[in-house]
Amino acid sequence: MKHTKTFYSIGMETRHGPVTIEGPVPSELLEKYSFHEDLVSFRPSMQQKKALVEIAKLEEGRIIIIRNDETVLGYVTYLYPDPLERWSEDQIENMIELGAIEVIPSYRGCGVGKKLLYVSFMDDAMEDYLVITTEYYWHWDLKGTGLNVWDYRKMMERLMKNVNFEYYATDDPEITSHPANCLMARVGKRVNNETMERFDRLRFKNRFMY
Repeated sequence: MKHTKTFYSIGMETRHGPVTIEGPVPSELLEKYSFHEDLVSFRPSMQQKKALVEIAKLEEGRIIIIRNDETVLGYVTYLYPDPLERWSEDQIENMIELGAIEVIPSYRGCGVGKKLLYVSFMDDAMEDYLVITTEYYWHWDLKGTGLNVWDYRKMMERLMKNVNFEYYATDDPEITSHPANCLMARVGKRVNNETMERFDRLRFKNRFMY
């Protein structure tokens, strides 16, 4: 499969001033930007920058960012599922995962997360993909937001539904380990039935339970 990437960029006014939301950002451009010190949800900001640069180098990898001048304030990543997870057991060529989305605390509530997703799907090539996302409550900033797991999950569902992600049931042990966890997916307009059938087989490995 040819992974076509078309770069898009939009401006947005926030309560902190103007920002730019753009991508997919090539690795050489990402290297030039600094990462805000508050981008620490998954790892320290410098390590996060290094990880995102490596994703941007992947043939299928896509990084969409929000920045103020040369400083990255948030991002969303897309790449093939982690080899250690069930979603990579059948290497579906046109199935990629929204791996992470993060915005620094001071910019949350501005609508920038919604814009990150909006810019992600401006590229028509995304209609070739089945895009999945696994939501685990232990990745959520419950302390920083003051939300409980159920309110945070509702917030994430509303965010994802803005770009046509839908909830999908699964018997994956990591997801079923807590009722707030969930699997969501966005089916591109050109995704065929074979892809969906393979996805269904990944979703349910223990059909005798249902």
